[in-house]
Amino acid sequence: MLIEGVRLCEEALQSGLMPRMFIYTTNCQALAPEWSERFALPESTEWILVSGDLMEKISSTVNPQGIAAVVEAPDVSGPIPTSGQALYLVADGISDPGNLGTMIRTADAFAFAAVLLSSDCVDPFNEKAIRASMGSCFHVPIIRAGTMGEICLLIKRLGVQLIASHLSGDTPESSLFRYPAALVIGNEARGVSEDCVRECDMMVKIPMPGAAESLNAASACAILSFVLAQGRTG
Repeated sequence: MLIEGVRLCEEALQSGLMPRMFIYTTNCQALAPEWSERFALPESTEWILVSGDLMEKISSTVNPQGIAAVVEAPDVSGPIPTSGQALYLVADGISDPGNLGTMIRTADAFAFAAVLLSSDCVDPFNEKAIRASMGSCFHVPIIRAGTMGEICLLIKRLGVQLIASHLSGDTPESSLFRYPAALVIGNEARGVSEDCVRECDMMVKIPMPGAAESLNAASACAILSFVLAQGRTG
């Protein structure tokens, strides 16, 4: 996958992802010897110098910083990490990469153990998703875990409380949660899937006294993640 910018490239390298090549302009020349030494990059790593005009064509950002990397994408098929107080975020058919990236960043901020993606979720390593995550996609385990039906069964087998964000739910109270717990955020248009509604242990909604009828997926995720994290003791 392609990563752009100094910060995201450094986040990827610090997380142990192996680069195949770097594409850079003259203003970033000093990074080649610095990163090669600091991150013990293999000698086979390619460094390709390009003009500013070419970098602008390669880049998807408006004002590219002059450095991009092609790295091996993280494995999304790993096992789910478990612990007694673990929190998990389940993305149920999230289609907007900006929303998904922001949700991953939120999961990282509140020390979630993993982000589980349904099979119909957008690519978490889409360029827009990577930028929205601000590098959190390299910190939190991201697991594409199958259909929502399969994910619900897996979570149940692990003894994890399944909590779905739903307009028919109750006001979230930290005292009602038990841990480990998994928070499900549904698709931007259709919400949480019926498979999840049937299997979940609890449905919660965010009280909204204002005129807006709903929040977007990333905003709802941030609020509910904060509430869930407050009830955790360790």
